[in-house]
Amino acid sequence: AEVAREAGAQHVINYSVDNFVERVQEGTDGQGVDVVYDGVGQDTFQGSLKCLRPRGLLCLFGQSSGGVPPIDPQSLNSSGSVFLTRPSLYHYAATRQELLGRANDIYRWMEEGKLSVRIDRTFPLEQAAQAHRVLEGRETMGKVLLLNEQPNRDS
Repeated sequence: AEVAREAGAQHVINYSVDNFVERVQEGTDGQGVDVVYDGVGQDTFQGSLKCLRPRGLLCLFGQSSGGVPPIDPQSLNSSGSVFLTRPSLYHYAATRQELLGRANDIYRWMEEGKLSVRIDRTFPLEQAAQAHRVLEGRETMGKVLLLNEQPNRDS
């Protein structure tokens, strides 16, 4: 929650402590929100649907708690004719030109101070398995980088 506040979040709800559906409904006078970005998956998916306003969008971009089981499309209707997407980087950077364009945008935004990237920790490439364990154990709050450190040839 503190990391979210430091990043500029005005309202923070810890879904593992609070009933996030109730908190969202209270905070929106029962209207729900326009968009939910859900990186947790299995543990929060149904609640995320309940947080949406009619015709809202649920963007499921991760599954740190496990995959979401198949859903009946009728549940999207009964949730208010909501939309569901499961984006993948591959579809948004399908060509080399698209990948470079998006990467250039990100670097430019970082240089302009419009985007701040939180690096949680780094690992040497040889410790890639440990980096994956940390990610799978949900122990991170930011990016995990693998560094391919080359030995200094002058020494």
